[in-house]
Amino acid sequence: MRARARLVVALDPNGRTVVRELRSMAPLRLVPRRGPREVALAHLVSAVTAPLGGDDLELRVTVEAGASLELRGVAATLALPGRHPGGSRAVVDVELADGASLAYLPEATVVTARACHESVFRARMGEGARLRTREIVVLGRVNERPGSLTTTLDVRRNGPVIRQTSQLGTPEVDDSPAGLAGRRVFGTELLCWDDDVPEAISEPWWSLVPLARGGSLATALGDDAVTVERALDEARARHPGSKGF
Repeated sequence: MRARARLVVALDPNGRTVVRELRSMAPLRLVPRRGPREVALAHLVSAVTAPLGGDDLELRVTVEAGASLELRGVAATLALPGRHPGGSRAVVDVELADGASLAYLPEATVVTARACHESVFRARMGEGARLRTREIVVLGRVNERPGSLTTTLDVRRNGPVIRQTSQLGTPEVDDSPAGLAGRRVFGTELLCWDDDVPEAISEPWWSLVPLARGGSLATALGDDAVTVERALDEARARHPGSKGF
């Protein structure tokens, strides 16, 4: 299955963020919701079981100058093997104009046995733009060996902010201290939102680290998605700009 979806939001003459363009294609269904006056709110709903092996999914999001968007998932994504050989791929491609803001908060991705999935989040940020994006990965269902996942976070703002690729699903690596230390859930949250933490903060199983070109990256490990989500929330609460998002 090959699917392309698009969402564009902009400011109206009254200063409210509104949806200018919305184009869904199964399994990528975009559902706008009433949100705060200054922020557009949309949910990303999977219309069918996806991604399956062989699927190629892409979501393009544009937030025009001064506009603000919160894009949330409503259920976990289940990466499954297909009937034929070959992996699946899901790309989120974001353009943030000057002064734009985006909070992209999907639910967890569960990588099931024999699945081979690639996940890419790519963003280009204008001057004064703000971005918050979270990813939580669960390696396998309960008592199930996981498939494999390659996840890439690629953000630029007057040059590279971060380009990080993680390859998960190899037990020998995931079980080692250099990998996931035997934990089955991995989470990251990128915060490019006003001020950054002046220095790295580390607690058991999570950290918050300032990036060289601006922004802060939280990373957490745990045995379940709820624990990792709470750890990322705790890390975000330690961020100087936490009241803004």
